[in-house]
Order: sequence, then C-alpha cells, then structure tokens
Amino acid sequence: MNNLLIIEDDNALAAVLASRLNRHGFHCIVSNNASDSLLKARQHTPSHILLDMKLADENGLSLITPLRQHLPKALIVLLTGYASIATAVEAIRLGADNYLAKPVDTQTLLNALKVTPSAQPETLLSEQPIPPKLLEWEHIQQVLNANNGNVSATARLLGMHRRTLQRKLLKKPIADHR
Repeated sequence: MNNLLIIEDDNALAAVLASRLNRHGFHCIVSNNASDSLLKARQHTPSHILLDMKLADENGLSLITPLRQHLPKALIVLLTGYASIATAVEAIRLGADNYLAKPVDTQTLLNALKVTPSAQPETLLSEQPIPPKLLEWEHIQQVLNANNGNVSATARLLGMHRRTLQRKLLKKPIADHR
C-alpha cells in the first residue's frame, strides 16, 4: 500500500480526497498547514504527496523544495484552483512531478499519482487544442505573475482597461478544458 500525504487546508475536500484514494489502495495522511505537513512527511515518509497551492495564508509552492529534499523519491502533485502556465512552470521547476487544476476527477488524480518519472513528459502533453478562453486566462496569469500581481501594470502591458482586466480575473477558466 502506498502512503499518501494530502496537504489541503479545506478539511472537507481533504476528507473527500482521502476517502476516494483509500478505495484505490492509498493509505492517506491528511495535513492542513505547512508546518504540520513537514512534520507528517518526516514521520510517515509518504511515497506520494498531494499538495494544495493555497494553504490559508501560505503558499504550497514554498513546501515543494523542503518536501523534495526530505523525500527525493516521493511523487509530488500540486493541486490548484488558480491554474496558470506560470504557476505550473514554477511548480515543476521547484520539483513537483505533476500539476492539476481543481476540481479534479478521481481517474485524473489516479493517473497523476501513478506516473513514473520517465513517463511524465508524455502525460503533460495534450493532443487536444487548448480553447482560446483558457489560453487568454493563462496568458493573463503569466503577465500578472511577471508584474508581481500589479493589476494596473498588467492591464497596461496587455493593452486593456484595468476594470476589464479585473472582470476577467474574477472569472474562473474553463474547468473541462482537456
């Protein structure tokens, strides 16, 4: 049985994920904050880690490096409700093995957790084209990230009014894009 550390600040979602994955052969350990996560990682030595990008006031990206240092062979999957190309690239650069946007179905989650490092690049490629609305969302997120979250500077670079950009930022990207 594989040990899976679920690092998620939403207790209800963590319980649902643990319940789903227990049925598929994972022994789940749940943590809801950064310091507790590192402690549980040392205690339980999980083979797999599901890491939420936003943990209350903390950023899950900051946990990837210490988790990777302590558990170099663990498979780390970053989950986020705020998917963008910029954060995906950053997560992989820091050492995550995969990156999934919420909400995620059980089969996609299982596929991500069973990826071997040598097979990973193939799983990241999609044969279906990305819809234009999602491309726009990802481009906006990338420019916003490059401007350290400054909406006015991002709007100027994108050639749009600040209020228009704010409205676009309030909309979630298409959930079922691939």
